[in-house]
Parts: sequence; C-alpha cells; structure tokens
Amino acid sequence: MRSTATRTRLAAAAATAGVVVLAGCSSSGSPDKASASSCDPAKGKVTLQYWNTVPGMDKVVALWNKQHPDVQVETKNISNDQYGTLGNALKADKAPDLAQVGYDELPNLRTQSAFVDASACKAATAAKSKFVPWTWSQTSFGDTGVFAIPQDTGPMALYVRSDLFKKYNVAIPTTWDEYATAAEKLHKADPNLDMTFFDPNNAEWFNGLLWQNDARMYGYSGDKWQVSVDSAQSRQVADYWQKLISEKAVRTDLAHGSTQMYAAYQKDQLATYVGAAWGYSMFRDNLPKQAGKWAIVPMPTWGANGSSGDWGGSTVAFMKGSKHLYESVEFNTWLNTDPDALAMENKLGGLYPAATAGLDLPALQQGVPYYANEKIFDVFADASKKIDTSFAWGPTQKTVNLALQDAMAKAAAGSGTLDDALATAQAAALKSMKDQAIPATAGK
Repeated sequence: MRSTATRTRLAAAAATAGVVVLAGCSSSGSPDKASASSCDPAKGKVTLQYWNTVPGMDKVVALWNKQHPDVQVETKNISNDQYGTLGNALKADKAPDLAQVGYDELPNLRTQSAFVDASACKAATAAKSKFVPWTWSQTSFGDTGVFAIPQDTGPMALYVRSDLFKKYNVAIPTTWDEYATAAEKLHKADPNLDMTFFDPNNAEWFNGLLWQNDARMYGYSGDKWQVSVDSAQSRQVADYWQKLISEKAVRTDLAHGSTQMYAAYQKDQLATYVGAAWGYSMFRDNLPKQAGKWAIVPMPTWGANGSSGDWGGSTVAFMKGSKHLYESVEFNTWLNTDPDALAMENKLGGLYPAATAGLDLPALQQGVPYYANEKIFDVFADASKKIDTSFAWGPTQKTVNLALQDAMAKAAAGSGTLDDALATAQAAALKSMKDQAIPATAGK
C-alpha cells in the first residue's frame, strides 16, 4: 500500500494529465470558468435545483430546507436515465444548478463544457481539506478549479451468504483462485446454486475489477494520452471471468439491480455478490428475509499486494448556467460534509462518504443489524486504503464503456471472448479520441 503522500501525488498527476488535454478540447475563453462576481451572494430568497439518483435524498434536502429558509433546494431523482436526462437538459440550456455525476463521467462532460468552475468562491476551495485527497483531484482535474464536490466512493468487497458456505462446508475464499474452487464445490453440492453472476452490460463494475488488478486504463506522457485498456493486467482479469463463463460457473442472464437478480438471491440460487460499499443497503432493503445470513469480507485478491478496486462513487457537480453559485457552494459543501447529512445519506441511500470526517461517523463504527451486527464498514475502510489511486479515467469513457459492454454481451452469448472485448474497447478509446482531436496512442 502506498503512503498517503504518494497516493495523493499520483492521483494529482493523473488528473492533471486530463486537464491538459481537456483544456484543448474546450472553446476559447474557458467557458467553464466562473468570474469572481458570479460568487456574490444573492439578494433575497433563492431556490436551487439539485438532480440525483440517491434513495432518500429528498429527506436530506428537507433537513437543509428546514435549517435554511432563505436558500431552498428542490430535488429531482433521475435514476431512470441519469446522463440522458442531464444531456438533454444541457442541450436545452435547462440544466439544474447541481447534479450528481460519477467520477468516470466528469472528464467526458467537461469536454462538453457542462460545468462551471466554482473556485471563485472561497468556501469551495477551502473544502479541499475535508475530503479524501484522490477524490478531490478527480473533481478539480488536478488544477485549481473546483467543478464538483466529492460525495461518495465505492471501495469493493465480497458479499457472501455465510449460511450457504457453512451448510456445504465450503471455506469463504480469500483469493480469486479459491473463489473459482469454491464456485465449483458449491455448484456440485447444489446444481441450482451458482457462485455469482456476470453482468455483461455493466462496464463500470468490470472496470472496478480491472482497477483492483492495477490495470491502469489510461496514462499521460509526451503530450499524449496513453491508452492501455487492453493490458496484460486487464487480460488476466478477462481470462479469469471468461473461464468461469465458459464453464458455466457464473450466470450471465441477470442485470445488476434487476427484479430477476433479487429473485435469484431470494431463491438461494446465488452465493456471493462482488460489490461496492454503497451496495450494502440494496440487500437490506430488497431482501429483508435474509437478514443475518449475509456477511461482507475483503475482495478475493490476485497476489500478495491485496489491492482493492473502486466501483462507482459520485460527485455533486456545479452545472453550467447556474445563477446562484454562492448558494450552490454553500449547499453542496453542507450536503457532503455535515455529519447529520452524511449519516442520513448512508442510512437511507447507502452512500460511503468521500469526506474524511464521514469515516468517523458513529453509524460507520457500529455493527449493522442486517449483517449479523458485524462492523461491515471496517471492511470498506480497509479496502479504501488499498485502492490504486493513480488510476485515471479517459476523456471519452462513456464511449469506451458502451463499446466494452456491447462486446462483453457478445462474449457472454458465445460470440468472441472477454479478451476480444478489451481489444474492442481499446480501439474505441483511440478512435473516439482521434475523432475529437485528442492526442492519443496505444500504451503498454
């Protein structure tokens, strides 16, 4: 595990690489740069629009509204089509003041000048010290700008039906080799029981698996993006899951978060779930009858380094066109640092806070009743320390993810392999950057 100083330096370097290229993609005049006057407080009452996908966020906003009568916030849940809804609003010049945006989507949206830089507000720049360093670097693109405030992260772990492992006398795996062996044993003991499912339409989840194996998909040197989506580390992960798929040791017919997925878990057809910290509330809220049967343990590892991956996590971005930047900064900072707000977001929406103080919340120090009163957040806290924070997202990540998903779906259906999917995603990354005149070359 790298020291904090080293992790911070590497994260900043990776993010800085992004801003160098992204600046070249913007029109002259830096349209996402806010002027100093734009941070003046409003005269009179203000109403802000905040769009997000988090369950229970309306209750968190209600707490703010009760405490701040002169700055009211209206929230809208856009979980059905998050980026489609945001994209249409941007095109129509009707974007909200604030919107939830995943870390991996930030570079892509910045090329579209979707954000306003809030660094003219002293409260925005001062907030930097309140967050895990690598999350701040991603939201500021490594420079002095403040385009978003980190909200949550997604350190990954393994969710296990401990009762099923105990029933069939199978040890809970600590390595990926042990995981494959356990899958075989469980399926042999009960032909209706599979280890987990592989969702070919979830590139973000697969990216988290690559991240865990130190597969750095992008780098920057020599004034060019180095694209290494199809690397040796990535292929190791792809080959592993391809073998499980080919041997029918995992299911490929379930979509993450679908009714069918929950039904499979409810019927004891799946023994584990490879997921992120925010997923703890999914099982609690959708499978209440399985309380006490689930445990959360560290991700199976590839080697002695014990690295973890990150899946998801989001920011709250300052969107282009906002007329109330001062108030937006005030609310955004409160939303993602206030102890009461963070506690509610964790309890209602399952968010694992990016704010350093959030990790010390009493709720994250206690046992969770659904998980047999185990202190599950200790597992995620340890995983968070083992994430390679030099990992960077590319400026055309959405295009790459779509290409990866399409190819993974074909592989899951028996046409091609996951190795082929990596090659397809690599080609898509290079082509999409070329199409946008972003200098790029194939990395190692």
